[in-house]
Amino acid sequence: MSGILYLVATPIGNLEDITYRAVRILSEADLIAAEDTRNSIKLLNHFDIKKPMTSYHEFNRYDKAEVLIEKLEAGENIALITDAGTPGISDPGEVLVSMCLDKGIQVVPVPGAVAGINALIASGQKTSGFTFEGFIPQEKKERSRVLERIGSEERTMIIYEAPHRLVKTLGLLREILGDDRSITICKELTKKHESFVKTTLAEAVGLYETQEPRGEYVLVIAGKSREEVESEERAAWDEISIEDHLQKYIDEGMTKKEAIKQVALDRGLPKREVYNIVNK
Repeated sequence: MSGILYLVATPIGNLEDITYRAVRILSEADLIAAEDTRNSIKLLNHFDIKKPMTSYHEFNRYDKAEVLIEKLEAGENIALITDAGTPGISDPGEVLVSMCLDKGIQVVPVPGAVAGINALIASGQKTSGFTFEGFIPQEKKERSRVLERIGSEERTMIIYEAPHRLVKTLGLLREILGDDRSITICKELTKKHESFVKTTLAEAVGLYETQEPRGEYVLVIAGKSREEVESEERAAWDEISIEDHLQKYIDEGMTKKEAIKQVALDRGLPKREVYNIVNK
């Protein structure tokens, strides 16, 4: 019988944020796979957990996954942890999880801290709908694709960023989202110097003109407002005549009456005004 892969969330700063269940699973596992064993041994020592460890990180995620799967298939239970927070989120753990499920190996999440969710709930931004972007890619083509998607996103966005790339990322976001877009800069979550600064992208860029970014950051950015979306849609229709706009809907199967109503909605005009224009 195969063993179980446990995905164990660990604290992102404050060690008190570990759960009783996480401590128990780590203490009972046959092996702990950690992103950086040198970092994780400090956590294990703090809770007096003495278990064999092995490294599982970005650079060995495929080859090492095969080794770990062999151990799981032999009946060993393995606890996967990341440097901080929940494994599998912007983390090589997603590869191991996928391979385990393909092999029919049981995967059990052990929930706990997630930096992105902690940042979101304390950001003052809308939480009813959001998207997690993780770290913006450094490769130019992929970065352009992600930024293009961000530019049209209507939901709140969560982005992780390292201090040495923060200023560049804020500048890129300002270029595509504009000076006035709301952003909350969340820094050093659960640690001594934790802070949440809600501001605009223009002001956010200005914050670091005189100070060097330090610590780990989560950026929580407001999505495009409904007013912005409607304004852009109306602007797009302005590129064609009202007559051509009407004909487009008629060609799609609408009656003239239905098409007039839709054109009026698209352009933010009274139906009577559209009717008068197309019936001159």
